[in-house]
Amino acid sequence: MTNIALPNNIEKLKAYSSAKSAKLTGTTWLNANESPYARVLEMRFDNLNRYPDPQPQAVIDAYAGYAKVEQTNVLMTRGADEGIELLVRTYCEPGKDSIAIFTPTYGMYKVTADTHNIAINELSQAQLANDDVGSLTAAIGDAKLVFVCNPNNPTGAIQPASKVAALADKLKGRAIVVVDEAYIEFCEEQTCVELIKEFSNVVVLRTLSKAFALAGLRVGFMLASEALLAPVRKVIAPYPVSTVVAQIAATALTSDAITQMRRQVSILNLAKKKLIQWLQDSEFVSAMLCGEGNFVTLQLTDKQFVEQAMRQGLIMRPFVLFGEDNWLRISIGNEQELKQVENWLKQCQVTEEVS
Repeated sequence: MTNIALPNNIEKLKAYSSAKSAKLTGTTWLNANESPYARVLEMRFDNLNRYPDPQPQAVIDAYAGYAKVEQTNVLMTRGADEGIELLVRTYCEPGKDSIAIFTPTYGMYKVTADTHNIAINELSQAQLANDDVGSLTAAIGDAKLVFVCNPNNPTGAIQPASKVAALADKLKGRAIVVVDEAYIEFCEEQTCVELIKEFSNVVVLRTLSKAFALAGLRVGFMLASEALLAPVRKVIAPYPVSTVVAQIAATALTSDAITQMRRQVSILNLAKKKLIQWLQDSEFVSAMLCGEGNFVTLQLTDKQFVEQAMRQGLIMRPFVLFGEDNWLRISIGNEQELKQVENWLKQCQVTEEVS
């Protein structure tokens, strides 16, 4: 065991607890907002003895076309998580600067800030949704980065592009508005990507992990003005994207693959409506947050029902939200997986009657 002392901020740091952190066993996995559609690939690699292109041009070109931006507006990263870290490392000074977040929201904003000794100005989702832009900018204060998860995980809430634009306008010269669009394919019309053409202080983060069904590949994109990306390009690792990852990502961004992705999104959005109806009909669901994204977050009358689901092999994501520990997020799976959820809800009824 090493005797080297750790910095105070590392000793106090709480690691991000992902859906895969706990060593759970089960048969139906609806806890990580993954796509239920597995991709089958046949590929040949005969150049792995060579270093990869730091920013593989074929992927950059394809994603630029998909997102309707210029190639110079695209930076490929190891998942959107690396994009978060790169922005913090590039634009925030440790021990001096801060970021603003709207909770409850994606936990990696806080973990990344804590890791880099960056202060956190924690505002609420209610403030983001209800306050006028003047009040919001005053509450944001001196934060260098303002993270807007849109749609928000785990609530599904989404802010219109017009409000994000107004916020970016007010924060010109003060802060960068980072719009995390990990789930945007489930509501494409709500994207803020056009704002990067108008505002030099807007960044849009994207991923292939959700709708593109490539969570295991770890591919993300940072979309922003060329001027905003220039400093980030100095900070990113020299070879962040492997040859294998680049080739698979390129296949996911062909015209046919994008059409298939959108077809799958339509199926999942319809399945979500069916799940919402089941949950609305259940007497064991006391509240529900069913905004955009491939998930539904709900509050149970009794958290024992989560333990019951786990005993049946049905793995969903428990949450502590608004100070209460009986919240649950259910990812939208395929028909068979959601049938397991329906069976679980029926079993809750049986359990309640027996007790």
